[in-house]
Amino acid sequence: MPPPERLPAPGVNATGEREELLAHGELTVVGRIREASNAVLLCSVTHGGVSADCVYKPVKGERPLWDFPDGNLAQREVAAYLVSEATGWGLVPPTVLRDGPYGEGMVQEWIETGESPEAGLLALVDGEEAGEGWRPVALAEVGEGRTALLVHADDERLRRISVLDAVINNGDRKGGHLLPAPDGRLYGIDHGVSFHTEDKLRTLLWGWAGEPLTEDARSVLDVLEARLAPGEPLATRLAELVTAAELDAVRARVALLLRTGTHPQPSGQWPAIPWPPV
Repeated sequence: MPPPERLPAPGVNATGEREELLAHGELTVVGRIREASNAVLLCSVTHGGVSADCVYKPVKGERPLWDFPDGNLAQREVAAYLVSEATGWGLVPPTVLRDGPYGEGMVQEWIETGESPEAGLLALVDGEEAGEGWRPVALAEVGEGRTALLVHADDERLRRISVLDAVINNGDRKGGHLLPAPDGRLYGIDHGVSFHTEDKLRTLLWGWAGEPLTEDARSVLDVLEARLAPGEPLATRLAELVTAAELDAVRARVALLLRTGTHPQPSGQWPAIPWPPV
């Protein structure tokens, strides 16, 4: 029997084919990503003579959180993928909810990156000016009484991710959760602590806070608002993954973004930047 064909780089195969592979392929655990706070297993998945690398996060491996219900972070990861797909921006790797070697969990396509994924996207600079091509975030202590300015790239890919985060109320947009793919696309991962009804937006992407949304973003939000209407396929699927109140909160956040026409600003009621930042 010939070895399975490796799946081409993200963006080459149709999204539906990649979802099919993840949802129905045979999962084989290869190892564990130990630096993750919850159980994250690196796997290979094979189906119909095609294989790919993926991550599998079993629900059984989720650590309880004081502000989120137990055992549903995997569902929130899938919900974030569905919202991303509805925008047309494709910011989250294909993600499915399925049974695996350790029970139900989230399975997501593995994105290959370089040694330091956030390189070129985030930086610490001396002084109080971000410099051309960068956006200021906050001053950070760097030891021995010194501070540096945390900045992120003035990159349209990051700007789109910041809009997605505002919609799903992402509570953990760290630098290590930004994955640039070899084909130039930028993906966001780790969306388990999203969709809360309270404002919990924590991100390193505050560089556009209070600024007008782009025409592209407003057009996408218009489409998203329509797709979130009761009875629409997206709304029906999200209702299976998050609570009714959380789904209503998504609708309210989209409506607010459209009404104000601006990127959100830190609420002051919740830490604005995740820790650790990367």
